[in-house]
Amino acid sequence: MIRQRWGSRVTGQTNGVYARYIKRILGKVLAVTALLILLPLFLLLTLTGAAAMRGNPFFVQPRPGKISPKTGREQIFRLIKFRTMDNRRDRNGKLLPDEERLNAYGRFLRRTSLDELPQLLNVISGTGVLVGPRPMLVRDMVFMSPQVRRRHTVWPGITGWAQVHGRNSISWEEKFVYDLEYIDRGITFRGDLQILAMTLMQVFKHSDVNREGTASDLDYGDWLLADGGVTQEEYDKKQREALELLRGVS
Repeated sequence: MIRQRWGSRVTGQTNGVYARYIKRILGKVLAVTALLILLPLFLLLTLTGAAAMRGNPFFVQPRPGKISPKTGREQIFRLIKFRTMDNRRDRNGKLLPDEERLNAYGRFLRRTSLDELPQLLNVISGTGVLVGPRPMLVRDMVFMSPQVRRRHTVWPGITGWAQVHGRNSISWEEKFVYDLEYIDRGITFRGDLQILAMTLMQVFKHSDVNREGTASDLDYGDWLLADGGVTQEEYDKKQREALELLRGVS
């Protein structure tokens, strides 16, 4: 169970004028402006990435977005980032472990957070915003309780309240607590501006990129299984559920 560490819950503020209308419009304007300013860097990283990764420099993956009011389910969208791991495989065609495929260029992208730059395209397309709960994997979502899945009642963001309080150095439970706190305390322009400022400071410090001792953070389901939160049977069932949700996603 996710424990709330804040006071009485604030309701209704996620339906304010800023949260409902201004936030996304302003975000798109800022994303277009940032992309135009950073276009030379974007093109340089695209060309460098194509060489370093020996192919497609972009990493595109289905992620759960905001819950649709029509279906009551998360809308699956395609998140785009710069690729940080190459596609090297063993003699049996299986991908090598993450730490072997994470090359020097990929570590540079992660350390500087430049791998996140293409997500500005998600903001411009309307599938995400600048500030909001980070979109997890579909195979993470299926392990979430209904309480935790409230994080999907708002648009997913490039950065969020959890990211400026530890990013990948905090536990899954702490991440979810911060995500729900962001929603329950009310989404405001001042709050989003604070998160953006804190994000820039974190990027410059190159902090909390990965959990200590790991090349990539553990998936939520893997973490639950290792921690005894689910049985192997429950884990396998949820993995099949995730695959079913992804079926037909282009």
